[in-house]
Amino acid sequence: MSAEPAFLLHRRPYRETSALVDLLTLNHGRIRAVAHGGQRPGSKSRQRLQPFTPLFVAWRGERELKRLTLMESRGQTALLAGEGLLCGLYANEIATRLLPLELNAQDVFAFYSALLGALTTPAERALALRRFEWALLEVLEATPLFCTPDGGALDPQLRYRFESSSRAFIPAEQGIEGRTLRYIEQGDWQPDGLASALKVVMRAALAPLLGTTTLRSRELMLDLARRRQR
Repeated sequence: MSAEPAFLLHRRPYRETSALVDLLTLNHGRIRAVAHGGQRPGSKSRQRLQPFTPLFVAWRGERELKRLTLMESRGQTALLAGEGLLCGLYANEIATRLLPLELNAQDVFAFYSALLGALTTPAERALALRRFEWALLEVLEATPLFCTPDGGALDPQLRYRFESSSRAFIPAEQGIEGRTLRYIEQGDWQPDGLASALKVVMRAALAPLLGTTTLRSRELMLDLARRRQR
């Protein structure tokens, strides 16, 4: 096959000197492959197989586990630190856990690329992350339905919470205003005051897909927040 753009999502040792990698690719979504020499000190494969580095890759194999035949850099690694780095690790972790192998996910790839560009700028970080999360929900056909479970319209004056079983919203005293949910539905996420509600909605929609296993990146983020409060 011809080479295509990709990013490394996850890497772990495999046998003596190889690495087992999960890659987000432009045309084939997430693939899992063996990178021979990917764990050998000083090897070009190991140097190139870094998170947030734009790659060109090619592989062979008809089964779920592929073999990388080409891996080249196609740009500069996004230099992330602090909260920006943790957000990048979070994006990699949820993509690895949620994307089925070889599910076409070109929009996810596009929003991931945009996310890496935004993570170096604190003011752009949260919105870019929400866009990426939404792209994941879309490809998984799990986006929230901005209505009540029976298909009714949301009342702007009432408050609602997300119900995972119906992917809709039910009235709740401590929920999000129907007016705010309507803004989110329209996709205009720029207005001030939406950031908190967006995060709540995305987290609620992703929760049943992620299951009960704690996200390592979220633990690191909480630890960073605790250290900042000292």
